[in-house]
Amino acid sequence: MRTLMTTSLLLAAVLGGCAAAPGSDAAPPESLKVQVLSTLPHDPGAFTQGLEFSGETLYEGTGLVGKSSMRAGPAGAAPSVRQELPGLFGEGITVLGATAWQITWQDGVAIERDAKTLAELRRVTYTGEGWGLCHHDGRLVMSDGSSKLTFRDPVSFAPTGGVDVGRDQLNELECVGDSVYANVWQTDRILRIDAATGRVTGEIDASGLLDQGERGAADVLNGIAAVPGTDEFLITGKLWPKMFRVKFVPIP
Repeated sequence: MRTLMTTSLLLAAVLGGCAAAPGSDAAPPESLKVQVLSTLPHDPGAFTQGLEFSGETLYEGTGLVGKSSMRAGPAGAAPSVRQELPGLFGEGITVLGATAWQITWQDGVAIERDAKTLAELRRVTYTGEGWGLCHHDGRLVMSDGSSKLTFRDPVSFAPTGGVDVGRDQLNELECVGDSVYANVWQTDRILRIDAATGRVTGEIDASGLLDQGERGAADVLNGIAAVPGTDEFLITGKLWPKMFRVKFVPIP
């Protein structure tokens, strides 16, 4: 009887310990979808790697060797300024006041640019791949296609820490408040991530934006830009003929 009682008590203790495991009471990610507010034209030849507003100016970084560039101008119109990136595969971008950063895929080079002219100011090197880039709370946030977000100094570009999101293939990034929004490569999903902990707080279904004819020539969803002063976003993709002004709304 004592053996059975002891076994029962041990089992109850183990189960109780499992129930009280750290993080077990964390809320599951909120499920959201896109609500399209309007549609804007987008260069169908732009292999979009980064998208970000600074004031009313929309900045876009594009990829592919021989076609990489950084552009800036009014949303939905031809860029008013553009700089090519010859010989390199451009990736994510972000704008910090008077300067902007553009990273590269496997070249290990980050380019600092003048935010008005997009002229190259200097280059710094880093280890590993570069995918997405944004800025949050005085630091840069960078993805490399893995589940990790790396924090970097906005002047030296040196790594200063990071978080693991637990989801692979994090691509283009947009920092908004205390959250980082991340495209998941080769999917129509966007993750909303707590910048401090790496916990996924929301998962956004952005499927069905292009019709079947448009899908044929287009590549994957990639490009998130928060519209300043609103709760709205512009989203697009690589070689997409359109951008969409949207809200992220809960799925009933």
